[in-house]
Amino acid sequence: MRRLADQDTVIIGAGLVGAALAWGLARAGERPLLLDGDDLSLRASRANFALIWVQGKGLGAPQYARWTMRSTRLWPEFAAALQETSGVDIALKQNGGFTFALNEAELERAHEDVVTVARELGDDATEHTLLDHAETAKLVPAIGRDVVGSVYSPMDGDVNSLRLLRALHTGMINLGAAYEAHCEIDEINPRSGGFQLKGSWGEVFAKRVVLTAGAGNSRLAAMVGIHAPTVRSKGQILVTEKCRPFFPYTSATLRQADEGGVMIGDSQETHTDSIATNQDISAVLADRAIRTFPCLSGVNVLRSWAGFRVKTPDGLPIYEQSAAYPGAYVAMCHSGVTLAAIHALVVAGEIATQKAVLAGNTFPGRRFHVSQN
Repeated sequence: MRRLADQDTVIIGAGLVGAALAWGLARAGERPLLLDGDDLSLRASRANFALIWVQGKGLGAPQYARWTMRSTRLWPEFAAALQETSGVDIALKQNGGFTFALNEAELERAHEDVVTVARELGDDATEHTLLDHAETAKLVPAIGRDVVGSVYSPMDGDVNSLRLLRALHTGMINLGAAYEAHCEIDEINPRSGGFQLKGSWGEVFAKRVVLTAGAGNSRLAAMVGIHAPTVRSKGQILVTEKCRPFFPYTSATLRQADEGGVMIGDSQETHTDSIATNQDISAVLADRAIRTFPCLSGVNVLRSWAGFRVKTPDGLPIYEQSAAYPGAYVAMCHSGVTLAAIHALVVAGEIATQKAVLAGNTFPGRRFHVSQN
C-alpha cells in the first residue's frame, strides 16, 4: 500500500476531460496530481472520433449549443498553446463539416435539426447551408451518386485524436502537473480540510478533488453528494489503411486523418456491457462509407474498436461543485474533444480560483433530481 504526499488538487480520471483540466490548472500555476486507472479500464478518450463539432448540437438546449460554439472558437488559441507547452502538433483542422444524406428523409432530418437549433439561438446561430447532390459534389468531388445532398457548417473540424491526448499529458507534465497510473479510486472520504482518497493501490489526501472519471463518475460523485447519472452508449469505429487525400473537410460519420487513414463511425448500442466489436455493425458502417465515397471500395480496414461514451440521460454535460462538501467537483461530458478547449481555458480557471459554480451553473447534476411530491 502506498501513501502519496498530500496534494492541493487531485483529479481522478486522466482522459481528455481530466487531462484538459490538469493542463489548464498547471498553466494557471497550480500543481495538480492526475490519477489514472488501469490498462483495461473503460476509456472513452482512447476510442473517440476526434471531432470538433457544432452542427446540430444543442437541439432543445440552446445553452449547450452556445457552450459548444464558445469552445469551438477557442480551439485555435488552445491548439497553439498546446503545441507551445508540449511540442506536439495535434493537426487541428477547422475547414467545416458535412452531414451527408443517402436519401431525402435523412437530408430533411439533418436540415430540420440545424434549422431548429438556429431558431432557438436567434442572433447567436451559426452559419449552415443545405446543399443538393451537385452543390455538394462541387465542394467534395469524391462523393458517390447515392449522396442526395448534405448540410454544411463552416465551424466544424477535427484533430489527431491520439496526438491530442499525448499533447495534453506531455504539456501538463511540462507545466508542473504530476501523473500516477494504476490508481483506481474505491473510496472518497470527506475530512476536515479536504478528502481522503483510497484504492487497492494506496491512498492520498487532497484539499480539492475533481472527478473526471467518465462513466465511473456516477459512483464517485455520490460519495461527495453530487448526482451524476449516466446511460449506456457504445460506439464502434473502423480505421482504414492510409490513402491519398480526398476529403479535406470532416463529417460526423467519416473523416480522413492528417496521416491519410480514414476513420468511419456512427453506431450506438445501448443494451450491452461487452466492449467487443460487432461485425454486423462493421458491415453497415463500411457499406455506408463506400456509398458516400466509392473510392473507399478498394481500401483495406486495418483495425476496429468499440468504446463507451460518457452520456448523461439528457446528453448534456455535468459541471458542479458539491454543496455538501465544497472543494469536490464533477466534470463530465460526451464531447470531450469539442469541449477540451473550454475545459482547459475556462473551467480549469474557475476551479483554480475556487468559483462557487462552474460553467455559469448551467449544467448541474441536480437537474436530474425528480420531485417525489
